[in-house]
Amino acid sequence: MLYSIIIPCYKSSKTIRKVVEMTSAELKKLGIDQYEFLLVDDYSPDGGATLAELKALADDYDFVKAISLAKNSGQHNAVMAGLNYAAGDYLIAMDDDMQTHPSQLQYLIAEIEKGYDIVYGYYPQKKHSLFRNFGSFLNYMTVRILIGKPKDMKTSSYWIIRRFVRDYVVQYKSPYTHLQGLFLRTTRNISCIPIEHFEREVGQSGYTLKKLVQLYSNIMGYSVVPLRLATYSGYFFSLLSILGAIAVFIRKMLVPSMAIGWPSMMCAICFFSGIIMLFLGLIGEYLGRMFLGMNQQPQFVVREIYDNSAKDNRRSENEKNNDSGRGDLSGSAD
Repeated sequence: MLYSIIIPCYKSSKTIRKVVEMTSAELKKLGIDQYEFLLVDDYSPDGGATLAELKALADDYDFVKAISLAKNSGQHNAVMAGLNYAAGDYLIAMDDDMQTHPSQLQYLIAEIEKGYDIVYGYYPQKKHSLFRNFGSFLNYMTVRILIGKPKDMKTSSYWIIRRFVRDYVVQYKSPYTHLQGLFLRTTRNISCIPIEHFEREVGQSGYTLKKLVQLYSNIMGYSVVPLRLATYSGYFFSLLSILGAIAVFIRKMLVPSMAIGWPSMMCAICFFSGIIMLFLGLIGEYLGRMFLGMNQQPQFVVREIYDNSAKDNRRSENEKNNDSGRGDLSGSAD
């Protein structure tokens, strides 16, 4: 069995070597000697330091393949890039910052060997900031409501899947990738196990509020619940307006001197106009994503792939060309 470990890398030049070497040692400890690492540089803005370290790892180890993306695509799309180039029977996703610790890998592998298709590691006690924990809670509630995620299912960026799951997931070509949504519509034979969450060794999370909102909004591509919510809201406010009109009519009949004020009318107009604009924007978001999908906007763009096999192929090609050149010279000399 071949194990593929996929690690999206973003400003991780100081940690990625330790992650790879510790994970490799852990796999050997578990008796696994067939594995590969796919390290995806998500266009790290660090002057090429991360990419240089990934190239060095690819030169040092035959089992490492470094994938350089031409632009920043986001964590989920970077993982998709790794999934597309992975050859393993089991595929594992990890982070580049030592928070998804290699020592916990044994629990995921032991769990998937029980027959599950997907196994998530989750953290009973997280080492994230309060802001990041709130974002995780928001993501949990969003996925649960929109795509029917089971209540007792807990997830993280640390998971292992079987190859057939990968084969289905990579068929998805939209740039708005949400891996939980793809996994949940592939299989429900999913398990989750508690694992230890470690402190980030270097730097801070690359997720800003804007990036978190963009990630959570991607889940809309896997659900029509927001559109149904617009319909239900239309029913609700229509009924509310009818009841309000009846109430005003009755009060006017009972108290003829009652004046119906302009301010209350303007408040109602502004409120309902806001609701209308909100749902028009929501529908526009769906249409915009459909438009971009029809135009085949890519999930990711691979600039170059570095590994020992590619290096050996280039060397063999150069030697072939050199031999050909020497042959031509010797022929002309004769």
